[in-house]
This record gives sequence, structure tokens and C-alpha cells, in this order.
Amino acid sequence: MPLTPLDIHNKEFSKGFRGYDEDEVNEFLDQIIKDYEILIREKKELEEKLNETNDRIGHFTTIEETLNKSIVVAQEAAEELKRNAHKEAKLIIKEAEKNADRIVNESLSKARKIALDIEDLKKQSKVFRTRFKMLVEAQLDMLNNDDWDHLMEYKLDSTELKSLREEEESLA
Repeated sequence: MPLTPLDIHNKEFSKGFRGYDEDEVNEFLDQIIKDYEILIREKKELEEKLNETNDRIGHFTTIEETLNKSIVVAQEAAEELKRNAHKEAKLIIKEAEKNADRIVNESLSKARKIALDIEDLKKQSKVFRTRFKMLVEAQLDMLNNDDWDHLMEYKLDSTELKSLREEEESLA
């Protein structure tokens, strides 16, 4: 067990013939006691600082562990978000492709219907043109008919018309 300043202070030396000068020894021991007390005090302060530092290190180690766990949790959460985002993106792309296919199919269907309608209108137009041409030709044939010339050859006397009118009136 180490010496204490009190042990040094209470130390008694046996006296011998022509021994050391008692005052010098006491003075030296007093100096040792002071230095030893200073060393003990410094040691105690250093031990307190060491304990305080160890406590702080323990605190920081706890914080470090907590931060490491938090980082791991954050990384896992980020990975989960990333996976979910990829899944959602795939679903959105799939839905967009389905919508695009539907729109393309509807457009093709409408284009086919319009093409059929155009063909139908072309047929109707040909039929109308043929009928109209036949009507016009028939009218031209009527105009070119000799019957018109015969009508112009008729000569009626207006007196004859009067007499015909009077006959009709008398019959009525």
C-alpha cells in the first residue's frame, strides 16, 4: 500500500550516535510531504478527469452506436423507398402501355370505320352521278325529240279558240 503524507509526517527515525541532523531531516520530510500531497492531489484530479473523459467517451460511444443504428435504419428505409418507387414506376409504365394500346386500337378501329364510310360515300356518289347523268340525258333526249318541232307547226286561229271556249262554257 502506498505511503500517505501522514505516514511520511509520522515517520520516526531511531537516533544513533552522530546521526543525521534532525532539523535537516525534518525540513526534507516537510518538503517531501508537500510534494507528495501535490502529486496525490494531481493524481486525484487526473483520475477524476479520466473518469469524466471515460464517461464522455461512453456517452459518445452510445451516441455513435445510436447514429450507426439510425444510419442503418435510414439506409434500409431508403432501399425500401427505392424498391417501392421502382414497383410504382413499373405499374405506371404498364398502365400507360395498356392505355396507349387501347388508344391505338380505338384509333385503328375509327380509321377503319372512316375508311368504310368513305368507300360507302364513294359508291353512293357513283350511283347518284349515274342516276343524275341518266336524268339529264333523258331530259336532253326529250328536248331533242321531234315532238317539239310538231308543236311549233300547229296553227290555231284565235277565233277558233274563242269559239271553243264558248262551246265549253255553254256545256258547263
